[in-house]
Amino acid sequence: MHHRATSRRTLLTVTAAAAAAAAVTGVTTPLAHAGTDSGSDSRSGAGLPDARLRRLISGMSLEEKVGQLFVMRVFGHSATAPDQADIDANLAEIGVRTAAELVDRYHVGGIIYFAWTHNTRDPHQIAELSNGIQRAGLAQRTPLPLLISTDQEHGIVCRVGEPATLLPGAMALGAGGSHSDARRAARIAGAELAAVGIRQNYAPVADVNVNPANPVIGVRSFGSDPQAVAGLVAAQVKGYQRAGVAATSKHFPGHGDTAVDSHYGLPTITHTREQWAELDAPPFRAAIAAGIDSIMTAHIVVPALDPSEDPATLSHPILTGILRGQLGYDGVVVTDALGMEGVRTKYGDARVPVLALKAGVDQLLNPPKLDVAWNAVLEAVKGGELTEARLDESILRILRLKAKLGLFQEPYVSRAGVDRTVGIPSHLAHADRIAEETTTLLLNEGGLLPLARRSHGNVLVVGADPASPSGTTGPPTTTLATAFTELGHTATALSTGITPTAAKIDEAVAAAAGKDVVVVGTYNVTATSPQRTLVSRLAATGVPVVTVSIRNPYDIAQLAGQGATVATYSWTDVELRAAVRVLAGRARPRGRLPVPVLRADDPTRVLHPVGFGLSYR
Repeated sequence: MHHRATSRRTLLTVTAAAAAAAAVTGVTTPLAHAGTDSGSDSRSGAGLPDARLRRLISGMSLEEKVGQLFVMRVFGHSATAPDQADIDANLAEIGVRTAAELVDRYHVGGIIYFAWTHNTRDPHQIAELSNGIQRAGLAQRTPLPLLISTDQEHGIVCRVGEPATLLPGAMALGAGGSHSDARRAARIAGAELAAVGIRQNYAPVADVNVNPANPVIGVRSFGSDPQAVAGLVAAQVKGYQRAGVAATSKHFPGHGDTAVDSHYGLPTITHTREQWAELDAPPFRAAIAAGIDSIMTAHIVVPALDPSEDPATLSHPILTGILRGQLGYDGVVVTDALGMEGVRTKYGDARVPVLALKAGVDQLLNPPKLDVAWNAVLEAVKGGELTEARLDESILRILRLKAKLGLFQEPYVSRAGVDRTVGIPSHLAHADRIAEETTTLLLNEGGLLPLARRSHGNVLVVGADPASPSGTTGPPTTTLATAFTELGHTATALSTGITPTAAKIDEAVAAAAGKDVVVVGTYNVTATSPQRTLVSRLAATGVPVVTVSIRNPYDIAQLAGQGATVATYSWTDVELRAAVRVLAGRARPRGRLPVPVLRADDPTRVLHPVGFGLSYR
C-alpha cells in the first residue's frame, strides 16, 4: 500500500505545536491531535493554571513580551507567498514582506484580518492563511500561537463574505427583539469564524445609539434602550463564546451619543456620570456578567469620567478606575485601531501605545507605524516608564485567553472543518428565518402591502446601491429585483445612486410608466438629499411607491407620507431578500423599531416611538 509521505515542514510545525502546549501544560500533546479540527463545535478549553503561563512568560525575552501586546494588520492572502502587490504594501507600511516575517521580526501576539488587505478571499484561503500564521508563531524561539481577529459584526460591517453565512446586523436583531435569535446568530457566526482560524471577533457592539445623527455607530447598535441593548449584547456574548470565539464588546465607555466619527476626529460625550451609568454602562455590565472575553476601548473624551479630557483609550481613570475597579472586569482590554484620528489628535504615535498600557490596556490594535509603536514600548520599559511586571500582567491576560480558546493544544484548522461548517444549508436557513423577524413595516397607506402578483406583478426597483460591506453581495437594486422575480413577479432594476442626478431621476420616472409598483431603496435620506426628489417625482406618476430604508430607519421622516415603507437596517442580501418576502406577502412583518424616529420638521417630537411597527391584517 502506498502511504503519502509527511513533509518535514509539516512534522516540524506540528512538533512545535506540541512543544508549545507541553511548555505550558507540562503534558506532551499527541502530534496527531495538534492539527485536528472539531468543525462547528466549540473548541474552547477550560484554560491553564496561571503558574504555568507565568513560567512561559518568564522565559520570554523583553522583545517577545512587547510583541505579544500588538495586534497588527498585514497584506496578503498567504502567510508566506502573497501577491507581489501585497509584498510591496507590507514593505512600505511594515518593513516586512509577509505575515510570517511580521511574526518573526516583531513577535506580534495577534493579526487582524481585513478584506482590503486581501486576507479574506474565500474560506479555504482564510483557513490556510491562519494556519500559516500559526506555523510562524510556533517557529519562534518561544513558540506561541497567535490570536487572529476581525470585525465581523454582520449587517453593515463584515470582513468575511459569501460563501460564509451573512446574518442580520445589530439594529436588525434589535428590531427582532429575540435573545434566542441574537444568540443563535452569534453562535453561527462564531462557528464559521473559528472554522477558518479567526478566534477573536470585535463584536457585539455595546454602544447605545441615542443620537440619530451618530455617523459611526447607527445601525451597528442594537438600539436606543439601554436595557434592551444589554440583553442582546449578553445573548451574543454567550453565542460567540460557546462557538469557541472570544467576543469583544465595544466601544467602552460608550460611543452611542456622538456626532463625530472617531476615525476622523476626537468626539466628546457630554453625559454626566449619572447619565453614563444609566445610558451607557448597562450593556457593558451585562457583557461582563455574561463572561465577556475582551472589551474594546473608544477613542472618545468623556469629561465626567476623566476631567483630563484624554481619550478613553488612554485614560487610567476610565480603564483602570471604572472598567477594572468599579465594574470588576479582569479580562483582556483591546484598543480600537490606533491609526484612527481620535486617538492621535492629542498625542503622537510614539506616545499613544505607552499611554494606553499605562491606562490599563492589554492589546494594542493596528498602530499606523508598527516600528514606531513597538520601539516606543520597548524603550519605555528600558527607560523605566513602564515596568516589565506591567507587561507581564497584560501578557498573562492574553495567554489566558489563548489557553481558554485551546490555541496551545489546537492552533490549526482544516479544510474538512471549513466544509462542514462555513455557509452550510442549516446556517443559511437560520439566517433567512432570523432576517424575516427583523423587517419593520413603518407605513402602509391604503393597505398597499402585501403586493399580490395579480395586482402588482410588474415591479420597477430603483434606488441607492452602496458598496457591499463584504464585497460579495448586491448591488441592492439587483438583489431586490432578483428576489421579486424568484417569487413570480416581473422585476426590473435601475440603479439611481445615493445622490441621483436630474437625468437619473428623469430616467426612473420614464421607466415607471406601465409598472404596477415602484420599489425605491433609500439610503440615509437628509433634508437636502435628491433621493427625496426621486421619491416625490415617482409618486407624482400615480404608480404606487414602496420605499425600503436599506440603512437607517430614519429615512421615513424625510419622505412624503404616502405609499408604504419598510426598514431593513442593512443592505446585505439576507436582509433584502427577507424584505421582499414581506413585501410580497410570503412573510409577515414582525420587526419593531429599536430606536425612535423623530419628526423632520420638529426633531423634539417623535414621529414613531421605540416599539412601533405595523403588521398585516
